Parts: sequence; structure tokens; C-alpha cells
Amino acid sequence: MKDKKEKKIKIAFIFGTRPESIKMYPIIREVKKYPHWIIPIIILTAQHREMLDQMINLFQIQPDFDLGIMEHGQSLSHLNSASLLKLEQVFKDTQPDLVLVQGDTTTTFSGALAAFYQKIKVAHIEAGLRTFKKYYPFPEEINRRLTTVLADYHFTPTLLAAKILEKEGIGREGIFISGNTVIDALLLMQEDNFQFTDNRINQVRDSKKQILLVTIHRRENWGEPLKEVCQALAYLIEKHKDIVILFPVHKNPVIREVVFQYLGNMSNIILLEPLNYREMANLMALSAIILTDSGGIQEEAPVLGKPVLILRSETERPEVVAMGAAKLVGTDARAICRETEKLLKNSAYYQKMVLNKSPYGDGLAAQRIVHYILYQYQYLNDLPQEFTGRTDNN
Repeated sequence: MKDKKEKKIKIAFIFGTRPESIKMYPIIREVKKYPHWIIPIIILTAQHREMLDQMINLFQIQPDFDLGIMEHGQSLSHLNSASLLKLEQVFKDTQPDLVLVQGDTTTTFSGALAAFYQKIKVAHIEAGLRTFKKYYPFPEEINRRLTTVLADYHFTPTLLAAKILEKEGIGREGIFISGNTVIDALLLMQEDNFQFTDNRINQVRDSKKQILLVTIHRRENWGEPLKEVCQALAYLIEKHKDIVILFPVHKNPVIREVVFQYLGNMSNIILLEPLNYREMANLMALSAIILTDSGGIQEEAPVLGKPVLILRSETERPEVVAMGAAKLVGTDARAICRETEKLLKNSAYYQKMVLNKSPYGDGLAAQRIVHYILYQYQYLNDLPQEFTGRTDNN
């Protein structure tokens, strides 16, 4: 340990959506182990109000500032400008030494930009993900690229993400392979004999039917792509009487209108309200197959041994596809049905996708990130070991 400092580090955590809160929670939890060195400042933009509040309550996070920027029919320009204006004042009042942003939301980019304007260092959690397509996913691909330019420390989930940043001109000294904190969060949420708030899930579990878990929310899948997905699910449930589809439906009315129109009256398709993370983590563990456009689920499901069919044509998480735990199927109804039925009918094919490991983390990402920060600010002598990303059993 280096010489004790009188001044503590002020670290501002900025997030505004459900996924960000899930991935920030393990770091906030880890930081609380060092009250003698770190003062955390929790700032919510509340880009997505209701689903964020659900997570805040679950994790018992007490925000220091809640900017409350969400408004009905909000545009990306509103989210960005409102965040910038309100964060400017918060930063002037609190004077943080470091700002942590996570992922690729509009909050992520605006948080990094607001910190830059105040000449505050920025650490980007889950850095280096790319599809290399400007509008896919929209606006996330550009949010994360622009955040890279603004960040001082880049915490990548994998070696591939680190190499991408190096190719973009980021010095290796500012890159640290931590693994992804979503694996930390997932492992913290698992419970034996978990009882779900919605008893329909408990009844399905007890029925021993195979569960297909479906989530979809990305902007590029609104409209016709979402209709195609719904048509595929309707076909699958009609043809396979031994399955049940559980579908937590996103709060966005653009999504809910289509999903309830196409699937609202179908037997063996249960449309759920969005689940808190503990319930979602345990539902993933119950499922036989997961169909999703969620980046987080692509990272989580392999740890649980669940095959993933990705409802996108591109992914910024190619490692999970390369290792064989997930497959890109897009949103064409015929392709979704074909690949789902292969998993339902062919046990050998199914087992090839059951790996029970993830290239994205081992549950220690938050510890590595906090130790790295403490090393950079000269509170610890030793740089922590990076996540190797190995997916063997050694």
C-alpha cells in the first residue's frame, strides 16, 4: 500500500437505464468496501424512468442526484441536451475526480461529454464493442465510439474489445481487460427454489414444459422486424404443444402495441410485465432456449448453459457466436422458426450450444475495475491481473 492520502477520490457513477444499473451495481457494491479512500456520487439521468426505478429498488441504491430527464415522446436530442445541462451543474457542485459511464446509451455519451467539458477524467465500462456499422445498432454504435474518444480509462470485457481499441489508436496503457460486470450481477442474483412474483411463471416451471424466453427492445427491430418475430412465435406455439413462451414486454408503447396485437390472445404465450433483474436472472436459468436482441443476455446466458438465438443480423459481441453458445438469426420469421426447431428437435445440436461458461467474465470484473482505479490513484501498489477470457475449464 502506498502512503495514505488525506484526500479521498470522488467517483461519480452516471446511469439512466435498466441495463446500465445492472452493470454498475457490482462496481458500486465493490466501492463500498473502501469508504476510507472513495466517496461515491450516484447520479441518475433517469433516461428510462420506470424500469430504472425497478432496478434501483431491487439493488437498494440510494442516488445522490436524480436528474429526472425523461419526458413523454422524448427524442435523442432531448435526452442528450437535458443530460448535458443538468450534469454540468452537478459536476460544478460536486467536483468529482473521476466519472464512470457504462455501455452505449445516450446517457453514456452525454455523461462522458459533460465530464470532458469540465475537464474531469472519464472511465468507460464495457468499452471496445463494435459492429462497425454507423446505424446498427442505432444510436448505440455511435454512442460508444464517441465515448471512446472522450474516455481516459477503457475497461473492456474481452481481449478482442481491447484489440479493437488499439486499432483505433487508443494506447494500451489506458486499456484494461476487466471482464463484464454483468456476469458479476448475474451470479449475485441466482437463488435456489426461487419463487416468482407472477405465479404464472411458477406454474409453468412446475408443469415441466420447455420454456422459450423472448425479449426484444432495440430500435432497429421496431415495426416490421418485430411483427416478423411475433409471427414466428405464433407459428412455434401452434406447432409445438410442449413449449411455453414467456415474453417480458418492454414498456415502450411502440413495442407493446405490436406484441399485444399479435400475441395477446394466444394460449401458451404468456406476456409478462418487465421483470426486475433478480426475477429475470432466475427465469433465464429456467429457460430451455432464449431468443433476444439484448446484448446483456448474450453475455449472461452462456454462463447458465442456455442457447441463445440473437434477433439481430449483427452483434458487437462476436465472441459468444464464435464459441458456439449463440447464433445470429435476424428477424426473418422463417429463419427464427428453422433455428428454434433445430434446437427443439435435435438434442445433439442443442447440447453443442450448452457450454456453461462465458467469454465475458468470471464474476470478478467489479473487483478488478475498482482495484485498477485505486492503483491509478496511488492507493494500491499492484496493478490487478487482467481477465484472460479463457473459456476452458482450467
